[in-house]
Amino acid sequence: MNRPAPVEISYECMRFLITHNPTNATLNKFTEYFSSQELKKYGVTTVVRVCEATYDKAPVEKEGIQVFDWPFDDGASPPTQIVEDWLNLLKNKFREEPRSCIAVHCVAGLGRAPVLVALALIECGMKYEDAVQFIREKRRGAFNAKQLMYLEKYKPKMRLRFKETNGHCCMQ
Repeated sequence: MNRPAPVEISYECMRFLITHNPTNATLNKFTEYFSSQELKKYGVTTVVRVCEATYDKAPVEKEGIQVFDWPFDDGASPPTQIVEDWLNLLKNKFREEPRSCIAVHCVAGLGRAPVLVALALIECGMKYEDAVQFIREKRRGAFNAKQLMYLEKYKPKMRLRFKETNGHCCMQ
């Protein structure tokens, strides 16, 4: 399967790397990808996988990268608990490590992963249409009709409002 290259999505103090999932067969390349050049380049210390596990996360965690497993159905919107867990992770991570980068992946990196990133942008105050366009500029083909409808109807509670303080990004 021909999958798009990983892309960085940055907005205010948040940084994400959207990618496709590895398998055990490609895990060495994946951990090499994150642990060497990409970890240094993007500062990735956390990976969120929202698809069924296709690889053993132990080698990734051995590299000092925290892995969260929050799978939900392909083509679907995330369950409420995953949204809560995701937003709590972002609040804590970006407060503790401003401008760090969180990698998020699903199977192809075109549906579930971009939806979570869009939710983060919306929670920061971006309109859903702008969040979708912002992500699609770097991740062509992101989102299906069902996911777009979910994002359109999503009611943000502005849980990720950031402000700049002394050159550092932090939670209000």
